[in-house]
Amino acid sequence: MDMTHDIRTGLPDPDTHPEFYDDVPVKRLMAWVVDVGLIAVVTAAISVFTLFLAPLFLPLFLVVGFLYRWMTISGGSATLGMRLMAIELRAADGERLDGLTAFLHVAGYTVSVITFPLQLISIVLILTTARKQGLTDMVLGTAAINRHA
Repeated sequence: MDMTHDIRTGLPDPDTHPEFYDDVPVKRLMAWVVDVGLIAVVTAAISVFTLFLAPLFLPLFLVVGFLYRWMTISGGSATLGMRLMAIELRAADGERLDGLTAFLHVAGYTVSVITFPLQLISIVLILTTARKQGLTDMVLGTAAINRHA
């Protein structure tokens, strides 16, 4: 795939290079399922080591999920699920996400997940926008794209 960028954003233009956005909504969903499964396993393991008391003191699943997503996205611009589905997040300039942008992306995702109307808006945006961007993507100017072969 040729990485021709949109002059305004640095991201591939969805009109001239739709292959960067083909099947991204389905891949994002499948990546999310993989990631939630991994987070659930780690959360369950931590709960065992705390004699199952950790869930009483903090929302352990959200904390584990936040750290997992932030570490994997800042380290390679994709979670393990995204890597498995061959997609990655790109910043508005077309580059991979840095640590701060990854943190902001994960924070926005987390707020959306715990606020149902925001999550619903995000899903609708992913299904209807040219770059298949969710609410957090729209705010930050990021987009999930198909990774280079």
